[in-house]
Amino acid sequence: MFTPKTIYYEKSIEKYELGKKLLEKYANVPKRIIENHNNIEEMRKKDNKEFLTMKQNLIIGIRKTHKFVENHKTSDFLVPYTSSGCTASCMYCYLVCNYNKCAYLRIFVNREEMLEKIIKVANKSEKNLTFEIGSNSDLILENTITENLPWTIKNFNNSSKGFLTFPTKFEMVDNILDIDHKGKIIIRMSINPNDIINQFEIGTSKLQGRIEAINKLKEAGYKIGIIIAPVIMVENWKTLYLDLIKILDSKLSTKVKKDVFFEVIFMTYSFIHTKINEAVFPNANILFNKEIMTGRGKGKYMYKKDLRRDGEIFFRGALQKYFPNNRIMYIV
Repeated sequence: MFTPKTIYYEKSIEKYELGKKLLEKYANVPKRIIENHNNIEEMRKKDNKEFLTMKQNLIIGIRKTHKFVENHKTSDFLVPYTSSGCTASCMYCYLVCNYNKCAYLRIFVNREEMLEKIIKVANKSEKNLTFEIGSNSDLILENTITENLPWTIKNFNNSSKGFLTFPTKFEMVDNILDIDHKGKIIIRMSINPNDIINQFEIGTSKLQGRIEAINKLKEAGYKIGIIIAPVIMVENWKTLYLDLIKILDSKLSTKVKKDVFFEVIFMTYSFIHTKINEAVFPNANILFNKEIMTGRGKGKYMYKKDLRRDGEIFFRGALQKYFPNNRIMYIV
C-alpha cells in the first residue's frame, strides 16, 4: 500500500469531495501547497538520481484539460481522467517523457465533471462508444488511494450507452468484484514474462497475481482483454514469450478463454529513459540495443522493421496455436 512521503496539492482541491477525503486520509503526511500540479519548480530542479525519491510523493490537483483524443485500437476515444503517472518504476514507461513532470502520481479530484462529460458524449452518440480512461495512469493502482473505481463504475451506470476501458499491471481488484457494472466495463491486463517483470517492471504485481486477477474479474462478469506489452527483445525473448502464452493457456479459466481478446505492443524507448536508468538503476540490464533498434523521432527508438515483422509472425502463430478462437486486436 502506497503511503506518500509528501503531498503537494492545489488549494482548490478543498472544494471537492475527493479532495477533502484525501487530505483527511493523509492528515499526518507533510503537505505543501502548490500553484499548479503541472509545474512544480522544486521537482524540475531534481537530478536524475532522485527519480525514485520523487515517486514517493503524491500530487493532488484539478484537471483542467478535458480534450478527447480519437483512438482506433480498443476504444473510440482516449479520455483524460482521474490520474496521471504511477508509483511503480517500469524502466521503459512512456510517461517518462519528462521525468520531473510526468512520472510521479498525480490525482485529479474533479471526477464529477470528467465523468459527466463522458456520459454526455456517450448518450449523444448513435452507437455505443468506448472510452479509454486509463491511457496515462493505472487505475487499479490509483484505486488503492482514491477508491475511484467503485465510484466510477456505479455512476457510469447512469449512462444509457457506452463502455469504459482501462489497462493495468496490478492485481488489487477485490473491491470492484461485487459491483453491478452492467457489462459496461472492459479491463485489460498488461502482462509480461516473469523475467521481464522482475527486471524491468519494478513495483508492479507479479505474473501469477495478474493472472489470478484476470480470473476473478471474469468471474465477476467483466469483459477482459490481455495486453502482451511491451514486448522486449532480450536475447531469449521468443522462448520467454512462448512460455508466457503456454502459462496463460494453462492458468486462465475456461470463462476467460471463451472470449478474451489480445493486444501486442513492442517496446519503444528514449534517450531520457537511458539517462534516468543509468542514474537510478546502474546495475540493471540495458534496454537500449543499437544493433536491433532504430530511430523513431527525436531521441526515441523502436525495434527495426524486420525484427518487428518477425515478431508479429511469431505472436500470431503462437496465439493462433494456443488461443485459436480469440481475437488479436492489433500487433504494433
